[in-house]
Amino acid sequence: MLYISVPDKNDSVSSITIDEKQYLIRFTYNGTGDYWSFGISDNDDNPIVAATKIVPNFPLTHFFNYTDLPNGIFGVLTEETRLTRESFNDGTAEFVYIPWDEVEEE
Repeated sequence: MLYISVPDKNDSVSSITIDEKQYLIRFTYNGTGDYWSFGISDNDDNPIVAATKIVPNFPLTHFFNYTDLPNGIFGVLTEETRLTRESFNDGTAEFVYIPWDEVEEE
């Protein structure tokens, strides 16, 4: 499991390496709707997944079948039922990438 830091900004783009491949990950906080979203692009800024609303404890990319996605799922681990602007800052939520070979089938 890879823990991914969410910057304390309403909109940010960070470079991340997964399975020896570079990606750009974007986190955006929507103040009007009071929710976070994320997107992932290749290193040339070509979108793979754009502006997906972040839902706690749900595999955010589970239903995406794009071959350009890393071989795993992105999600947020938290005890909270909804995320706030401060959820990542105060440590009540963590954004993660879990490779498929680490996902436990239940």
